[in-house]
Amino acid sequence: MKTFAIIPVSRFAHAKTRLSPTLSPIERENLLKAMLKDVIKVLKKTVDQVLVISSDNEVLDYIQQLDINVLKEQGVTDLNGALKQALEYSSRYCDQVLIVPSDIPLLKEGHVKSILKMGEEYNVVIAPAKGGGTNALLCPVKGINMHFGDCSFFKHMDEAGKNGFTHTIYDSFYLALDVNTSEDLGEIMLHGDGTCTQAYLKDLNLEVRSNHGMERLHVLRDE
Repeated sequence: MKTFAIIPVSRFAHAKTRLSPTLSPIERENLLKAMLKDVIKVLKKTVDQVLVISSDNEVLDYIQQLDINVLKEQGVTDLNGALKQALEYSSRYCDQVLIVPSDIPLLKEGHVKSILKMGEEYNVVIAPAKGGGTNALLCPVKGINMHFGDCSFFKHMDEAGKNGFTHTIYDSFYLALDVNTSEDLGEIMLHGDGTCTQAYLKDLNLEVRSNHGMERLHVLRDE
């Protein structure tokens, strides 16, 4: 089976606004670029082709520098509308797609290989995010609707079932971690050895400490 990976990317200017107490706008943009490099590096080694879809010309120009195919999002749509366009494009060239977000820098080759192996037995493989979202979705190019957003893991499970697709779950701590909060940055500092993302955070002189409050980790800037 031929597999394309699809990465939807929003505007760099909108990157990770929830991290604004910790990182400046340019630092958040550079963080997203570092995470993209990590995700793309893994996918290039494990699937037949990587495709990034975005409405932002700045994003598309940056991705082309990484020698990755890009698809310009057409019209005003949401994330699921953009993915529908990417699926329609990919359906001309491959049998299945692996959809992953741009902010999972702990993604490993072994994760992707395991998901693809499970895809030999099941039509749909879903990897949950820690907040109930979807951090990887392997599915056929036709016959399934996208439901990315709040609690999308459960929605994708229901979508696969009601359309008669066999489906299963791939559960991994590393793959479940998408970066939205300062605590997530701390997890990258702890577990992200060898990634561009961890190297970038270290360049910002960030340090992580244990915390006994609501969040387990506290990220500080070492001035």
